[in-house]
Amino acid sequence: MRAAALLALCLAGPAQGQTVVTSPAPERVGVTVYRDQGRGRARPQRHWLNGYALISETRRIAIPAGESELRFEGVASGIIPQSAIVGGIPEGLLERNRDALLLSAGSLVDRALGQRLSLRRTDRATGKVTSEEAIVRSGSDGGVVLQTAAGVEALRCTGLAETLIYDRVPAGLSARPTLSVRVRARQALAATVTLSYLATGFDWQADYVAMLSPDERSLQLQAWLTLASTDETSFVGATTQAVAGRVNRDEAGVPPAVAPPLRLECWPSRTTDDVPGAERGDSYAAAPPPPPPPPPPAPVAALRSEIIVTGSRIMATRERLGDLQLYRVPEPVTVAAKAQKQVGLIDQPAVKVQPVYRFFISAGEAAEEAEGQLFLRAQNRSADGLGLPLPAGNLVLFREGASRPLMIGEGWVGDTAVGEKVELAVATSSGVRASLSSSDPEQRMLTLTNDRAVPVAAEVELQREECETIDGARLVRRDGKLLWLVTVPANGRATLAYRIRR
Repeated sequence: MRAAALLALCLAGPAQGQTVVTSPAPERVGVTVYRDQGRGRARPQRHWLNGYALISETRRIAIPAGESELRFEGVASGIIPQSAIVGGIPEGLLERNRDALLLSAGSLVDRALGQRLSLRRTDRATGKVTSEEAIVRSGSDGGVVLQTAAGVEALRCTGLAETLIYDRVPAGLSARPTLSVRVRARQALAATVTLSYLATGFDWQADYVAMLSPDERSLQLQAWLTLASTDETSFVGATTQAVAGRVNRDEAGVPPAVAPPLRLECWPSRTTDDVPGAERGDSYAAAPPPPPPPPPPAPVAALRSEIIVTGSRIMATRERLGDLQLYRVPEPVTVAAKAQKQVGLIDQPAVKVQPVYRFFISAGEAAEEAEGQLFLRAQNRSADGLGLPLPAGNLVLFREGASRPLMIGEGWVGDTAVGEKVELAVATSSGVRASLSSSDPEQRMLTLTNDRAVPVAAEVELQREECETIDGARLVRRDGKLLWLVTVPANGRATLAYRIRR
């Protein structure tokens, strides 16, 4: 319990005449994660996830006759309460509430303002324990002020160990995120209740890893489905899915669940003449306890990665969901609180690719130099080793080195349907270069050089102003762009001469 270090709590049952039924956890749970639509190419920020999840729970609850309050503990802390659907209750719901204030040392004091509590003091030297009544006069933010028979004082400022004792949990506080509903039943029954709701603080993406063949004509392509959660709740043994595609959804503002800490301050008991600054109302914070000794270093075998990677035998299966793609994890997994998890998504051993070096040249410039950007092109079809929808995600490209694989670039895979082109920008090359020169105001010479031991395919996009016309160049037009397509020989060069008319 969060308040255990400072406050002792004695639990009591609900108030007389009030029927409260608590379901501590679901029997079965399903988690379907939807991506952040506005993230673009950025990776999910581990502490700031803007995707969401659909949580579906099944609980077995004994509902008494008459009106009662059902408390669903252990829901997601990011629950959007207005999205909740509760089924399996014959008479329906009277109302529902989200308990967003969690049990903590600060929330206990805040809910006890003006109430009488028991203040227990312990003399550290003698071990003597005394108890007396105290009334809480100020809350947890800025020092806890108590009124006792002896007067007004601040908590833990007498030099003794002091603890507040509560006889019950104040109304409205929950140890875990909770959704409560008020129901009415004509007779007592055991019901199988389903609870479905949306929750913020989740996201997912595909992470691609590719190995380029020695001849640079094929890729061994693998992808992982990376799920991330910043929620306070873990979902153990959940049937887990991820949805790819654009879902029309309006943002819903949801105040986060809060568990305020307890802030203690002490004020000087001497006169303002004795204490410098006291006439200005300065406060003096209680001396913090000495820090605990550092924990012993963990053995290497016990260290855990931030990302939990399951065995490659678990591969998500793909299903069509209207215009969306559904990726289903075939066996129950745990979506842990504040964690990431990966399962296999794609494994294509031989994807045909065409490497090409691209340049963007302003045709009218008198002089310009540029490095080639390496692109890998493929067709998303079965004949070329793909033929399946590709969800958006980052790609890391490797190729075999002398003793181990080496990373040669990173790129981005956009959402790609079957039959579409795949184009990956993975690296910038200093060995394949372009230079533009001019001998007079209208004549231009474009030269490509290649210091590699193999020929390379190059593509130059000549960008021009509306008033410019290019004469004498061997160009093609593709997708509305003027392109020079050429193969640059190994350790050689290729040139293009053209004239600019304005």
